[in-house]
Amino acid sequence: MAKVVSKTYGEALWEIAMEKEAATPGAAEEFIAELDALTDILEKEKKFGELIAHPGISKTDKLEVVKAVFEGRISPEFYEFLHLLVDKGRYRDLPEIMEYLITMKKEWLKIGVVYVTTAVPLNKEQERQIEQRILETTQYERLEMHYDVDEELIGGMMIRIGDRVVDSTIKRKLNDLTRQLLQIQLSEGAADGKA
Repeated sequence: MAKVVSKTYGEALWEIAMEKEAATPGAAEEFIAELDALTDILEKEKKFGELIAHPGISKTDKLEVVKAVFEGRISPEFYEFLHLLVDKGRYRDLPEIMEYLITMKKEWLKIGVVYVTTAVPLNKEQERQIEQRILETTQYERLEMHYDVDEELIGGMMIRIGDRVVDSTIKRKLNDLTRQLLQIQLSEGAADGKA
């Protein structure tokens, strides 16, 4: 449910940013700069989040706090967005919404977030080759690389970019082979049963 909420609110706010960009080139960069600044402020000011999320404080008082802290200091779009979240009781979803917006920002800036998992650590040259190959085969201009080691993969590598996964691990190949052998056994058993 939280993912649906974060996507719904995040997409709505991102659409506003893209509409502003279409009307005024450069507006999206201002939106992104404000998004980054607001994210930093809200991460540093944990007490603000605790106050807004506190069940013992009325919605009216929370909205007054949002007004006192943010009105006139951030763009009307971000102010209305925060106001709406508090009004609808969705402020607790703000971290996921901001995360979604940051993902949209990176896509718009053509920054690919890549997760590479291998059975053994890669050296710098191997990492460079992987990054080069990804840049050549995607629309991304820059990459944010995350490397991880999982010995259970046995060999090969798994690359994840967003919801796309390329899995060339030996573990996956062994699992595929096992499934194929089971299918053969099942079909042979069914054929024997009919005879």
